Amino acid sequence: MRARQGPRKIPDTGLPALERAALHYLERYASSAANLRRVLMRRVDQAARAGMIERADGATRVGAVIDKLVARRLLDDKAYAEGRARSLSRQGRSKSVIARRLQVKGVAGEALDGALAALAEEGHSDLAGALKLARKRRLGPFRPKAERQERRQRDMAALGRAGFSFEIARKVIEAESAEAIEEEIEN
Repeated sequence: MRARQGPRKIPDTGLPALERAALHYLERYASSAANLRRVLMRRVDQAARAGMIERADGATRVGAVIDKLVARRLLDDKAYAEGRARSLSRQGRSKSVIARRLQVKGVAGEALDGALAALAEEGHSDLAGALKLARKRRLGPFRPKAERQERRQRDMAALGRAGFSFEIARKVIEAESAEAIEEEIEN
């Protein structure tokens, strides 16, 4: 076990330092404005606990950094929401789970509605998402025939926990083959 080297250094909370921290975060992760605000406010809170800055002054500085990044188009909630929604859709997530995850990241209102509408235009449906998840986890029609009946309830529960409705889960799990569901999705 490594010996602790003393307390962590309290970060500088000046505007340039916060802007550097924000840019460093955005280099590594896509983010919404609200999520980046939370990340930067943790930094400000740490400095406030150490007595280096007043929390209200830090919040004002964070707001200025966020506004500057939005103006420079380095932070765009709409683009973030659409990209994240597409990524979650490819993983086989339901629309309700996609909406919930975006809301947790601070995406709301028009950006959230736009991302869900873009998914619908691209052909994402809960049925298609459930089929992707079933294929990935080898549920229902992707399970050997001998095991399908005894594992039916577990498979239904897995799709239910993933946010799919009972009807969608039943349709996927009871399908004879994946091709039958794919035909239904295309129609």
